[in-house]
Amino acid sequence: MMNENNLNELWKRCLDIIADNVPATAFKTWFSNTKPASYAGNVLTIFVPSQFVYEYIEEHFVDLLSSAIYRIFGNTTQLNYRILTDGQNQLTVDQESVKRPSNTPQEQQKSTNQAPSSIAVPVQDLDPMLKSNYSFENFIEGLSNKLPRTAAESIALKPGKTVFNPLFLYGASGVGKTHLANAIGLKVKELYPEKRVLYVSAHLFKVQYTDSVRKNTLNDFINFYQSIDVLIIDDIQEFVGVEKTQNTFFHIFNHLHQNGKQLIMTCDRPPIMLQGIEDRLITRFKWGLTAEIERPNLELRRSILADKIRRESISLEPNVLEYIAENVTDSVRELEGILISLMAHSTIYGRDIDMGMAERVISKAVRIVEKVVTIEDIVRSTCDYFHVKEDTIFTSSRKRDIVLARQMAMFLTHKHLPNLSLAKIGQQIGSKDHSTVLHACRTIEEQLGVDKAVQLAIEDIEAKFKER
Repeated sequence: MMNENNLNELWKRCLDIIADNVPATAFKTWFSNTKPASYAGNVLTIFVPSQFVYEYIEEHFVDLLSSAIYRIFGNTTQLNYRILTDGQNQLTVDQESVKRPSNTPQEQQKSTNQAPSSIAVPVQDLDPMLKSNYSFENFIEGLSNKLPRTAAESIALKPGKTVFNPLFLYGASGVGKTHLANAIGLKVKELYPEKRVLYVSAHLFKVQYTDSVRKNTLNDFINFYQSIDVLIIDDIQEFVGVEKTQNTFFHIFNHLHQNGKQLIMTCDRPPIMLQGIEDRLITRFKWGLTAEIERPNLELRRSILADKIRRESISLEPNVLEYIAENVTDSVRELEGILISLMAHSTIYGRDIDMGMAERVISKAVRIVEKVVTIEDIVRSTCDYFHVKEDTIFTSSRKRDIVLARQMAMFLTHKHLPNLSLAKIGQQIGSKDHSTVLHACRTIEEQLGVDKAVQLAIEDIEAKFKER
């Protein structure tokens, strides 16, 4: 094993090369806190301060990092990371470099990564082109994705053997379609290593098709795709308006489906809205399960953030997490992007992530619209929670659940709309007088002091009308 002084000197030379090739802020953010951990048996292990930094370097700088390492340590050097997973207890985990840099001296171009042309591809050479970090384990389940998640797990256990063939996932950008489709592929490869799994974007499929026509290798192209056991096509809306590509995919689809192979497609809209796609393809898209992944609700956004900060060993106060979850609402990708921005700010400026930082970063990336709560929102959410019809709390009914819902609605209205007088609240909720509203508010306040279930009910109802 190389002695520490020599190792530090060689690593400094690597960092000098990197610093010459990236902006100063990028170098400071991603490389200034790295250091060599060991070098033995042609394996260089470098220390990185978090899982987040490791993933970012692997995603954006692995070619440059590897090039520097090969120049200083030799072109047979293997890169490993030692990742700090628990800062408080100084716990680390070692991880091999997942990405194969494209400029390594040993790099060989695999024909399966490009459009299949004039040669058949051996099974063992097929690169599934899956993203290793898009697994079921880090796909957080919530109401907005429960159905597609459940179907996806069933498919992974028995690809091509369930009623979910094809699986057509649709939803807005960033809600997790690609992640879930990749998760299926990864699990299939784990359970059935011999199966030929391939993830490909619809755009790349089009490019491959065009190249095969130009090179007069269309038959090889079709034969290649007909050999796949699990075919994942991402962003199928890219096929809109390209009739010849659609025609070729139609025949590939038919062959795979008839032979019990699994097809998975993602799209930004449901099949019925795919104008410019042939009807015969639309019909086939709907043969299996068409499932929407909706925008994440507040509960799911909280869960995603909690999981992310746990994985990255980030210190985040509960009120900051809640602020992010309440204001970053469009997609999982946007939510993770905001967290990455906060982590970058924290790293660059050497400050903890606090509410002030969260407000500044989010205000530059997300349009903050102040939620205007109305009596209608409160009444509707309260009735939803207690499973009573809205019109019943405007009656004089003395049924326990209706009385509780009425009192809770009055209490929450008084809490969130302080400018409304008790008389006005009573008039709006069942034509009651101010003394009835006062009694309702006092009753709920007294219960709050002795019954935790009342506090939980209030939190759930408030979350409901904040979502509306």
